[in-house]
Amino acid sequence: MAMPVADEREIGAALRAFASQHPTAHHLAYGFRLKTEQGIVPRFSDAGEPSGTAGMPVLKLIEGRDLINVCVAVIRYYGGVNLGTGGLARAYGGTAKLALDAAKTSTFVEMRAYSLTITYKQMDMITSSLAKCNGSIISKAFNEQIDLVLSLPVDEATNFLNRFKLYGG
Repeated sequence: MAMPVADEREIGAALRAFASQHPTAHHLAYGFRLKTEQGIVPRFSDAGEPSGTAGMPVLKLIEGRDLINVCVAVIRYYGGVNLGTGGLARAYGGTAKLALDAAKTSTFVEMRAYSLTITYKQMDMITSSLAKCNGSIISKAFNEQIDLVLSLPVDEATNFLNRFKLYGG
């Protein structure tokens, strides 16, 4: 299984769901890389296999393709044949490769939230401009003016905010 993820909570939920689909599996190894405020966080689990033979090959594949915000998990059923450490690494890495080859990837766009207060007259222009730069409204509160929380691509934020003489944070 290869899937896009936003945070570790989402990863945990996906791994639990995947494991519940395979209740008799012996091992669920995984690797992931997340972009966080602290930088890129890589993690893996060998799921009880010898150290470095299951999750590490999965993570190395993700790193080799320079992917972020992705989790790859591999289920293994024990079939009575001992693969050895090299065989395990090849089996987990090879299965992870198949999952990533079958997955659709997209370019990562770093987003940031901005809190703004606008007039009612600005709302239509803001909405239209957000669509053009792949931004979105996270929340809105209608009072004398409109309080917005926007999600904007980091590369577009300065131009977007300056275009409307808006300043967010």
